Amino acid sequence: DVQLQASGGGLVQPGGSLRLSCAASGFTFGSGAMSWVREAPGKEPEWIVVSNSGETVTYYADSVKGRFTVSRDNAENTMYLQMTRLKPEDTALYFCAVTMGRTTVRGQGTQVTVSS
Repeated sequence: DVQLQASGGGLVQPGGSLRLSCAASGFTFGSGAMSWVREAPGKEPEWIVVSNSGETVTYYADSVKGRFTVSRDNAENTMYLQMTRLKPEDTALYFCAVTMGRTTVRGQGTQVTVSS
């Protein structure tokens, strides 16, 4: 079974940084498009980063462009999200997801709270 587990969330002050990790198993890492998705209370899920299977194309939502950076360690089947200059509006539950063909699987999320 495809499994994804996000971790690394926490409470951080505005302007701070966090690095999220997404541990993947149950599929050939790199065979699908990998994404980070976040959900804030009362809001629709926001796909903030999408990286294609070949890592040749990466989409960043305008809300995070220039502040967030995605990377992968294919040997460790892990994807990372480096978040800098965090803002209160970045507060959300963050998930990682993989899309293979027409199927998208989203894993357990990690909470990020940006507050002073």
